[in-house]
Amino acid sequence: MKARLQTSMGQHLVMTPQLRQAIKLLQMSSAELELEINEAVETNPLLDWAENAEPALEASPGEDAPPPAPTDTHADGEHQVSASDDWSPGEGDWTSGSSGGSFDDDDNGSAAERVAETESLADHLLWQLHLSHLSARDRSIGAALIDAFEDDGYLREPLATIAETLRPGIQADEAEILTVLHQIQRFDPVGVGARSLGECLDLQLLVLPADTPGLALARRIADGPLERLPRSGVAGIAHELREPVAEVEVAVQLLRSLDPRPGTQIGELSHDSYVVPDCVVWRQNGVWRAALAGHAGPRVVIHRGYEQMIRRCGEADAGYMRAHLQEARWLLKGLEARGETLLRVMRCLLDQQAAFLEFGEQALRPLTLREVAGELGLHESTISRAIARKYVRTPRGTLPLRGFFASGIDTDSGGEASSTAIQAMLRRLIDDENPRKPLSDAKLADLLKTSGIPVARRTVAKYREAMNISASHERVRIV
Repeated sequence: MKARLQTSMGQHLVMTPQLRQAIKLLQMSSAELELEINEAVETNPLLDWAENAEPALEASPGEDAPPPAPTDTHADGEHQVSASDDWSPGEGDWTSGSSGGSFDDDDNGSAAERVAETESLADHLLWQLHLSHLSARDRSIGAALIDAFEDDGYLREPLATIAETLRPGIQADEAEILTVLHQIQRFDPVGVGARSLGECLDLQLLVLPADTPGLALARRIADGPLERLPRSGVAGIAHELREPVAEVEVAVQLLRSLDPRPGTQIGELSHDSYVVPDCVVWRQNGVWRAALAGHAGPRVVIHRGYEQMIRRCGEADAGYMRAHLQEARWLLKGLEARGETLLRVMRCLLDQQAAFLEFGEQALRPLTLREVAGELGLHESTISRAIARKYVRTPRGTLPLRGFFASGIDTDSGGEASSTAIQAMLRRLIDDENPRKPLSDAKLADLLKTSGIPVARRTVAKYREAMNISASHERVRIV
């Protein structure tokens, strides 16, 4: 299985158990993945930890591995890091001041040195909402909708109630709110924002290719007799729809493979969770490179001794062992797919945001999930899963992959500036202001306009408040 979890390119995709597992593994953070692997090794006799597994960082054949220590090697042990790798900050490379940041080598030694950011379902959806191409009005409506979602991802509040909560600031009818809801229903996790189980399953069916076995019939069942399925059974539904029992069985199996509570895929981390980088990026001969961290995929293998026993076991024991062997193979393929997808996304981010790594937040260009998905030929939900609670170790410290994305504002030069870059510029202007006479929001807006970034005073105020910076009259200091 290659990194083809969900695509928008018409590839054949069936929601098989191994695919569901691959999607689950992709969504996990490194800490969650390690727990999952530990449990799998304990419960599956066909899985075992690889002997003499080195904790060194992995890299693709032919590439130098990132050199946090001079003894790091490739997985094959043949290549030792050369002195020409640009991991350490060179002259003019990672200086503070105009670069917008400084080198923060917070990963030497243990990688788990910071408390991980918690992320609720609402946080996950709001982040996607702010990266969308919706208008400010639609984003306000979307925020009200997301606020009404329950933990399982369902919207059980009537649209009329949502309209009431928006007043008096926004006068929106149910039709307009429903239009925004349909946009949010395209976010990750797939199926979120549904108002019933049938709608939830139908949203998940919509992302599958048209040639998925049983798809059309599964949609008919989700839209109609789904609630009667437990009582009527497959035969009863087949009689009601006047379809062959075998075809209805395929459709029902497809429905059972879906997630009836998609919101639970996103949950807050425990308070004692720590950041474990999934990727490492470094610069070699002026080129940015990426590799998976050694702990991004725990090294497990199939226990060859037990695998060979299958041929000598009785029929009952052999069936038991074969089932576990299949599960072990699915897990290894899922881990491979997770690593390949994560690495593809990371390399795409390096291509798009090299200036961000060079110069800091002020050089962060606007980038959305849709752009990355289009470039890689993947579904937006796959990109969202691939970066959810994932971190990368960089010469600027350990950064969340979400930090490489930002919405944009048109500039006078015809380009775009990301909201993150604008916030970094505002922070620099405020840091350099006269403490006796701080800059007002209007003055800050004027300064940004002279730099070619036309923003309104209220936009400056919104960004300032988002950075927890007080208003100008509260920043006055006598020094």
